[in-house]
Amino acid sequence: MTKTSLSVAELQAKVGQEIGSSNWLIVDQKMINTFADVTLDHQFIHIDPVAAAKTPFGTTIAHGFLSLSLLSHFAAEALPGVKGRVMGINYGFDKLRFVTPVTVNSRIRAHFVLGALHVRSATDIQMRYDVRVEIEGKDKPALIAEWLALAVLGENGEK
Repeated sequence: MTKTSLSVAELQAKVGQEIGSSNWLIVDQKMINTFADVTLDHQFIHIDPVAAAKTPFGTTIAHGFLSLSLLSHFAAEALPGVKGRVMGINYGFDKLRFVTPVTVNSRIRAHFVLGALHVRSATDIQMRYDVRVEIEGKDKPALIAEWLALAVLGENGEK
């Protein structure tokens, strides 16, 4: 399946609209444990099912930063390309909130609204995505964020 690519003008017309939703992804204990190993964050609430069962969550929960780190995966699935783009750069976050813990074996997905688009130069486009990571069956999201990204276009800009 070929991914849709939009021109800068087409993207500008979509500011304020949802421009993509990812597929569901299961956050299982293996993923949580691997993330704990990589980040050296072995707090019991993430990796010890017996101890975590005694907490108000009743089970292990994913690290908030694990849910956040999955945004790159979700974006690759959900967002249209930018015509003429030769490189994308993660530019950071303006706002980020971890709203609801993701319990083990939950399914999550991301919804992306193009909140803003700023043409900085003929080859440099800055976008703000208003992201909401949904937890299946929950009223409140896992996280909400204002995520900034740069699209670097070829020498002559959009092609």
